[in-house]
Amino acid sequence: MFSSATQADELMKWERIPLQIPLSTAHERVVFVDKNVRVGFPPALNGKLRVQSTGGAVYLKAETTFPTTRLQLQDVETGEVILLDVTAAETGPEEPVRLVYSGDVTRLNSQRDLRETGVKTGSENAPSGGTGSPDAADTAAPPKKPHFNAPLPVVLTRYAAQSLYAPQRTVEAVPGIHPLNPHLPGHITTLYPAEPVAVTPLAAWGVGPRAVVALQVRNTQARRLVLDPRRLQGEFVAATFQHRWLGPAGTPEDTTVLYLVTAGRPEMAFIAEPVAAHLRVKKGAKP
Repeated sequence: MFSSATQADELMKWERIPLQIPLSTAHERVVFVDKNVRVGFPPALNGKLRVQSTGGAVYLKAETTFPTTRLQLQDVETGEVILLDVTAAETGPEEPVRLVYSGDVTRLNSQRDLRETGVKTGSENAPSGGTGSPDAADTAAPPKKPHFNAPLPVVLTRYAAQSLYAPQRTVEAVPGIHPLNPHLPGHITTLYPAEPVAVTPLAAWGVGPRAVVALQVRNTQARRLVLDPRRLQGEFVAATFQHRWLGPAGTPEDTTVLYLVTAGRPEMAFIAEPVAAHLRVKKGAKP
């Protein structure tokens, strides 16, 4: 005979008030945000708290005790910031935390407690088509298709430029835009072969059928270069340089950023890098 215990989630409602998340140094605690978030991690917690974020879940593991410290979770699609006040002690709650954004959390937590004791709630007792109170998830409206007030290449380019150059708090929230892995090599030589520049991928974002890739472009010669997007090699929907020219190598003006909007997967829009053939001649064999 085997017995297993089901650990229910603790529900917390985000109402723009920092949420209190106590931790135990003996156990990892999961916070289900149900959104793609990036975590703002204060330097004071270096070596004290391990944080991992993936698939809408944030994993918190306290390595040692520490007083209340604030974490910031930023929704990468809307820019909204969720605040968590985390505290670590030797003992504390272990059950996962699930954030909800609508509905009565007190009622939902009561239903959870009743389920744990084997008592059915009103909504569970109600027959199909009855008048039982639906859960918050049942009443949530279906997601709407993002609407933009400018052409999509313009929206993507503007978002990429703000993400790289503007302070995080000033980045305009754009529903639907999310980070991408461009799957590009660390150095790209086929994009702008007409000029002596070094091209390095920085980041990429996507929404629907379009993506934007931000690349660093650096002058490697001791002369001024005028940049011309018409000389780029590849299949791109739009191309925009942050600056129209580059100063000589070694000057503060020798580097800029290029924004390329692609249709579909970013890596498919670039010309493949050449593969160098390394011939190994055996000793005594004719070359």
